Amino acid sequence: MSNQELEELRAKVDEINLQLLHLINKRAEIIQEIGNIKTKQGMPRFDPIREREMIDKIRANNNGPFDDNTILHLFKQIFKASLDLQEVDNNKKLLVSRDRHPEDTIVTVGDTEIGKKPIMIAGPCSVESEEQVSIVAKSLVEQGVKLIRGGAFKPRTSPYDFQGLGIEGLKILRKVADNYGLKVVSEIVNPADIEIAPEYVDVIQIGARNMQNFELLKAAGQVNTPILLKRGLAATIEEFLFAAEYIVSRGNTQVILVERGIRTYEKWTRNTLDILAVPIIKQESHLPVIVDISHSAGRKDVAIPIAKAALAAGADGIMVEVHPDPPVALSDANQQLDLNEFNSLMTALKKANFF
Repeated sequence: MSNQELEELRAKVDEINLQLLHLINKRAEIIQEIGNIKTKQGMPRFDPIREREMIDKIRANNNGPFDDNTILHLFKQIFKASLDLQEVDNNKKLLVSRDRHPEDTIVTVGDTEIGKKPIMIAGPCSVESEEQVSIVAKSLVEQGVKLIRGGAFKPRTSPYDFQGLGIEGLKILRKVADNYGLKVVSEIVNPADIEIAPEYVDVIQIGARNMQNFELLKAAGQVNTPILLKRGLAATIEEFLFAAEYIVSRGNTQVILVERGIRTYEKWTRNTLDILAVPIIKQESHLPVIVDISHSAGRKDVAIPIAKAALAAGADGIMVEVHPDPPVALSDANQQLDLNEFNSLMTALKKANFF
């Protein structure tokens, strides 16, 4: 074979390479269109029956010189890349994605701007009495904290545990908060209560056990009140962001994400704080992220280092449980700080220039 013949064959290969490139990209464009239709219809991206049909058709029409195994390996790589392309393309379309909204979202609660500089949200796990909440509120004000948390509706693992005071608890929170110039953060568990919540609550919390309560998420998206959304007990970051998307896609863009630890095999802590989730979420989403240092550990002896680690990782704030007398608390006694411990936490964080 002469050099001229070799170059001619190479030229043909180059031409076929470009044809293949054009066809592969054309195929990818069609796959993206299919992915968009599937998303709108709520269909799964992967269709094993359809893939089997394509594989059988390719095998039946393969006339060599490549054997079936080689051809099928090449096509399966194309199938996989196409499936990945659908996922990447759909995720970039999320309203909570930084690709859609490059600037940080700032959630405004009164005169507090969450997402600009670190903030503290503190208060008892459960509202037990007006006196209890007032004692905590006074301590918060002395430390410059402007948001008080407290549970009025308490979804508990055991049906025999204290479930909260309900609406009466919200009324206590509202009264005490108004007396001390604070804003209220409290959990709502029933979609039917979302509409009345703004009467008592400045920030509606959706807890870990309700992260995928989709009817509750939809209802939260239809009010103008800021939403504090906690990560589920075993939720992936992607699932967490999709839960936020339910809220944002229905018009409420004032969403705060809370990393509160995920369930693992570890027994020395209540949960395992996924500190890596903080910078990842901050990179992938424009929503503010705070860390719940009480539920993530379930123990208060490590509150200060956890809070420092969270803020050093880029968290927009800390959430912590505080009780006047934790040993007699009706819920989560082991993880609630007493007033002196809370003051020590605030002193340590101020000394480290986080506040």
